[in-house]
Amino acid sequence: MTEPSDLAKLQRRLADFAAARNWQPYHNPKNLVAALSVEASELVEIFQWLTPEESARVMDDPGTAHRVTDEVADVLAYLLQLCEVLGIDPLAALDAKIDRNERRFPTPEE
Repeated sequence: MTEPSDLAKLQRRLADFAAARNWQPYHNPKNLVAALSVEASELVEIFQWLTPEESARVMDDPGTAHRVTDEVADVLAYLLQLCEVLGIDPLAALDAKIDRNERRFPTPEE
């Protein structure tokens, strides 16, 4: 598994990949959000008509597992590119969101 410290390296690889193909003009927030939505929809499509039980076993089939893995990678790639363009630290954003959710939804013991 990739270490969290490798997140910046992955963002750099994505930026370098786009730059080598002169794709930067297309990697604006509007286009990246649209691409992210499309890729998330492709992930949804895989699960759309599965029962909850079937969805829990989706990784058991190698062909489906490959499709799920690819779509997850696409979603993450566009999300990381969006964060890079907007100057968002995705790990810090998630950490702050978890903090807010812990305050907003305390456990029953609290």
